[in-house]
Parts: sequence; structure tokens; C-alpha cells
Amino acid sequence: MSFLNEISKYDPQQIEDEILGKTAADVERALAMPQLRLEEFKALLSPAASAYLEPLAQRAHHTTVQRFGKTILMYAPLYLSNECSNGCRYCGFNAHNKMARRTLTLDEMENEARVLHDRGFRHLLLVTGETPKLADNSYLCAAVERLRPLFSSMSIEVYPMDQHGYEQVVQSGIDGLTIYQETYDRDLYAEMHPFGKKRDYAFRLAATEAAAAAGMRRIGIGALLGLGKFRVEGFFTGLHALYLARHYWRTHLSCSFPRMRPADGGFQPLNPVPDRDFVQLICALRLLLPDVGLVMSTRESATLRDHLLPLGITQMSAGSCTSPGGYAEKDESGRQFAIDDERSHEEVAAMLVSRGYEPVWKDWDTAFAG
Repeated sequence: MSFLNEISKYDPQQIEDEILGKTAADVERALAMPQLRLEEFKALLSPAASAYLEPLAQRAHHTTVQRFGKTILMYAPLYLSNECSNGCRYCGFNAHNKMARRTLTLDEMENEARVLHDRGFRHLLLVTGETPKLADNSYLCAAVERLRPLFSSMSIEVYPMDQHGYEQVVQSGIDGLTIYQETYDRDLYAEMHPFGKKRDYAFRLAATEAAAAAGMRRIGIGALLGLGKFRVEGFFTGLHALYLARHYWRTHLSCSFPRMRPADGGFQPLNPVPDRDFVQLICALRLLLPDVGLVMSTRESATLRDHLLPLGITQMSAGSCTSPGGYAEKDESGRQFAIDDERSHEEVAAMLVSRGYEPVWKDWDTAFAG
């Protein structure tokens, strides 16, 4: 049994119809329940729930403070390579895009990492495109070996692997994985990925299970908002998280909800998600998944990030660059997408403190695992 078998039981159109058919009475019933089931989750994703944003937000805030306190884990992405052989229509790294391509050497990535270390970051997210000849597992393991003395925790957001591949990077010192399915709609997925290894929907979907079986401590999932319809994508994100929590309970889960940002290639969102709908999705996910971390990146504006903070967010990036060499050399050519919140890490940390939150720069060390 795998999540591919589980998701195959659901028809996306039927799920959308059921969500759209929920009433105000269904929403009120869901808000009164101590723990949501999938039916109540559908109600909180429905258009009817839009009229209940205030009580939805209040309960999401209460649940988050109860489970996580008022702490925000700080992290930063470090782009090792923007070279890619995939044809993802929406991504700045698309192989057809004419952009400056670069894969960092070990010395270059250490220079980048030292900038982030000096800023106080101890949680690092290593990011690459998908070009096995240039950035494969041996490259990643060498990167981890070089950077491990600087950081207590390192995650990857790279190409999907099988269990053996994840075992290799876990043994090298990686303890977290972020991998977005992009869209759970299989037909839309095929349309958005016309060529490259990423075209394999089933292999990408299976990556989270392979990573958990390999001993990955933390796994983050999500859908790229702007491709499929957000209510349906939100439902399948929640379904995926529940499946992983049930089958891999030793693994800490987080969910992200990245909205599309301007990138090379000029792709326009197929289904844009307005701020109000975005808020509703975040609150609904928090109530379905009370113990799952919710991640907010610099894709969103400073104003929106500040306002979304109390609704369930537990992790934030700050001062991010999305191109190789973006920190030490301040080179933003070849970036994956444009960030929106351009505040420094000090400014974001000061904002958190001013609102009664504690920015946490280190909450884990690989030494804890022996």
C-alpha cells in the first residue's frame, strides 16, 4: 500500500463538487469539532467558509499556540545549482529558459554558507535543479561534508530519489527533505512537465515514503498554488500529510503553500489564489493538522507574512536568495523566482520579537541522534 494507491481512490472532480456543495451549517459543524475529519476539512475549504474567516483564524491561532507556543523556526535556502534538464513550464530553471547557469564548487558553497552562518542561521535548506551529471548524490554528500560543521540541521530540496539514494544523503548528515508534488492533479501534472525525469508523477509522489523509510527526520510537502484549483490541491495536501503521519509517525511533517511568483519564462498562474483564499487554506490546514509545521517563505510580501504569522505559521525564511552565489557575491542572475519579502534576517527577527514571538535559530542537532 502506498499513497499512490490511496490518492487513486479519489476523483478530483468529485472532491471539488463535494467541497463546493458544503453549506454554512457544515462549516459551523466543522468549527465545533475538536478534531477534523476529511469531511469537515472539505467544509473549511469550501466557499461557504469564506464568511467564517474570523472564527477560523481565531481557532487556528489558538491551536498553534497550544501545540507550538509562540516560536518561529528560522531557516535559509542555499542554492547550489540552477542547472536543470526538466521542462517544467512554470519554473525559472526550465531547461529551455535562456539564463545564466551555474553549479557552485565546494569553496563557493562554503563562502555562501558562511554568510548565512554569520547571520545566525543554523538550519540550512540546500536547493538544486535536476541535472544528475552535474549535481548528483556524490555532489550533495560532498556539500554536506563541507558544510556540516557550520549548521546543526541541513535539509534538501532537490530531485526525487529512491530509498537507497535517501539513505546515502541521510548517512552524510541530511536530516530533512522538502519536496512539492507541484500539483496532485495527474493530468495537469503531465501537462506542466512535458519532458525530463520530473515528468514521472508516481516516482515523485513516492519520494516522501522512500525518504521516511530511509530515516529522514523531517519531511515537508505541498502543492504549488496557481497551477491546480486551490481547494482541491489543499484537500490532497491534507490527505497526503495524514497518510504520512499515519504510516511514518517517527517523521516530523511540515506543509508549505508556495504561491507562484514571477520567474524566467513568463508563465502565468492558471488558477491564481487571492489573499483571502490563501488565508482560508492556511487556517483549514492548521485545524486538520494541529501538530504539523506550517512554513511561510519569502515568496509572500512582508505585510502579508506579518499578518499571516498568528494563523498557524511555525517556520519562516528570511533574507533569502534564489540563485547560486546570491549571498556572498550578491549575484541574482539565474534565480529560480523573484522573492517578495526583501527584509533582512535582522528585520524579520525584530518583527517577530515585537509581536511576542521568539525566533529560533537552532532547535535540533544531529548529535541528539547519536
